[in-house]
Amino acid sequence: MANNKGTNDYIEHILPTSNEEEMKRMMKELDREQSYREHKCWRQYITVFISVIFVLFQLYATLSGAITAQVLRATHLAFVQLLAFLLFPPTKHSPRNTLPWYDIVLGLIGAACWLYIVVNFDSLVRRSGNNTPLDVAIGIVGILVLFESCRRIVGLPIMIIAGSFIVFAFAGKYLPGFLHHRGYSLQRVVCHLFYNTEGIMGTPIGACSTFIFLFILFGALLEKTGIGHFFIDVCNAVAGGASGGPAKVAVLSSALLGTVSGSSVSNTVGSGSFTIPMMKKLGYKGEFAGAVEAAASTGGQLMPPIMGAAAFLMAESLGLPYITIVKAAIVPAILYFTGIFITVHLEAKKLGLKGLPKEQLPRFMPLLLRKGYMILPLVVIIYFLCAGKTAVFAALMGIIACVLVGFGVSVSDLAHGRKPSFGGKDIVEIMCTAARKIISVAIACGMAGIIIGIVTLTGLGLRLGNGLVMLAHGKLLLTLVFTMIASIILGMGAPTTANYLITSTITAGAIISLGIEPLAAHMFAFYFGIIADVTPPVALAAIAGAAIAKAKPMKTALNATKLAIGAFIIPYMFVYNSKMLMINASALSVVMIIVTAILGMFGISVALEGYGFNNTGFFYNSGKRKTTIIAFDAAERILFAVAGLLCVIPEAKTDIIGVSLLAILIAYQLILKKIHSTKAIA
Repeated sequence: MANNKGTNDYIEHILPTSNEEEMKRMMKELDREQSYREHKCWRQYITVFISVIFVLFQLYATLSGAITAQVLRATHLAFVQLLAFLLFPPTKHSPRNTLPWYDIVLGLIGAACWLYIVVNFDSLVRRSGNNTPLDVAIGIVGILVLFESCRRIVGLPIMIIAGSFIVFAFAGKYLPGFLHHRGYSLQRVVCHLFYNTEGIMGTPIGACSTFIFLFILFGALLEKTGIGHFFIDVCNAVAGGASGGPAKVAVLSSALLGTVSGSSVSNTVGSGSFTIPMMKKLGYKGEFAGAVEAAASTGGQLMPPIMGAAAFLMAESLGLPYITIVKAAIVPAILYFTGIFITVHLEAKKLGLKGLPKEQLPRFMPLLLRKGYMILPLVVIIYFLCAGKTAVFAALMGIIACVLVGFGVSVSDLAHGRKPSFGGKDIVEIMCTAARKIISVAIACGMAGIIIGIVTLTGLGLRLGNGLVMLAHGKLLLTLVFTMIASIILGMGAPTTANYLITSTITAGAIISLGIEPLAAHMFAFYFGIIADVTPPVALAAIAGAAIAKAKPMKTALNATKLAIGAFIIPYMFVYNSKMLMINASALSVVMIIVTAILGMFGISVALEGYGFNNTGFFYNSGKRKTTIIAFDAAERILFAVAGLLCVIPEAKTDIIGVSLLAILIAYQLILKKIHSTKAIA
């Protein structure tokens, strides 16, 4: 299954062989999670052994159910801390072919602190609230080591925020206004954070040590099957021949690849190495090609059935089945990718770009018959989620389906005299990948646990929520805008998981207090945390796309923001109309929302592109002064934007006005197009 020869033969006609080493280098530079050591000799055997034991322990804990929650979470963190220091160097520029003695010591100390809970669990429970000086000392060391691993792997922003919250717990009696509280002792703070299930070992780590880990293992198995190449092939068969085909392939394939990859940067580099050169060869500018891939890849985390880790944490935080989160995400995700797809189509029409020649594209049905088995694990997961099974059970069934498909293909390989493409070595490699990928998620969850722990200890969440509502003068729109700004700023330096946990803890309560559905409030924070990956000035996914396209990073980021405009509008839509999230919604109301929203996205896309069925302001492009042309072009764009926004606003009156205005504008463009065609013939 790892062998993909023959699946992308058509690509050889249009782009050179991708440089795998260059892709790895790029991901290591842009994505902290990818900047890990690749050990050799005895160091490799040690890390592989620990990783395999880690995965086997997680599977045993899940299947047996014999391990108590606190022991499972503490053991999970012990493995994570040990692997964090064995795999990730102290700085970005540290050598990656050595393992300093101090990293071994730090890893062992970090693991020992959490194993102290495992070994002394019964006695710690008995003396709860009366911890010894040794308990406090171990808690302090464990928290400090967690901070260091966060600095290395997740980044400084969340570390600084968590540190500020701890300072707040000590200094409350010196603070003014709504931040004032009586303050807490060192022992109380440390023991609450380290030993309590309301601190580091709270809900986020609980989710991370159960179904998030299983879905990451499932994703690692899917990646090994070569499903990414299959998705690109399918999308090329479906859309490669259309106007601007490669760009549409980028949108579709990135939506599908988001099911496998939880990282915007990895998704951008993985699929972008194929789609971006194709787009450039067809005629798209580098900045636009990189932006298309970045915007689509970032949205991959929004795409059901398997979204980013934050979606699982949302289900846990709200106490909802994961399938409820999936259902709620379907319509917003469709609208997001439809918005990008429309903009890409309009750009292709404006530039007169054609699709790829049919002889260079795979045929859909033969491809599906030959490689369709690859989607079986996804079908299995969707089936069990829809059947009402837990996310844990669905993930386990998906993992089993992946393994069975893999070995089934290997049997077929042997029967045809080929080398097996899936075996024991691949299983070990998958385990190592899963163990490595869970590290950043677990550390982010642990740091978020510190923030949540201080919030529960001091009541800060209610204080900040009330403060935010007061700042917004009780206005919902202003509260949403402040939440959006906070989420985007946090998302520039923190991964989606940590961003969602922080913003949902602090701001979701404020939105809910204004009468909004809890799911809509949490989804709002989730969306803006993700879209930060294409929002300047950081915009890591856009920078990755720019690097592949050899384009200007900031211009690529601005283009990506324009393409992802739907992500800045859709969250406001579902906050004001929760039916979009399938909450108390009839089928007819959902269909009406989708239709009017798509029309709205079309209007907004025309306004941004300056092209619909014809260039905006076209009638004045002949025989008039340049300033007049610009004025009429701007006026027409503004009218399209207004019509689009009116369609997007979830109210019957605005929908009627918006659709009517849009119909008039489209008719106007079609008439001008006909006039232009007549003149051209004459």
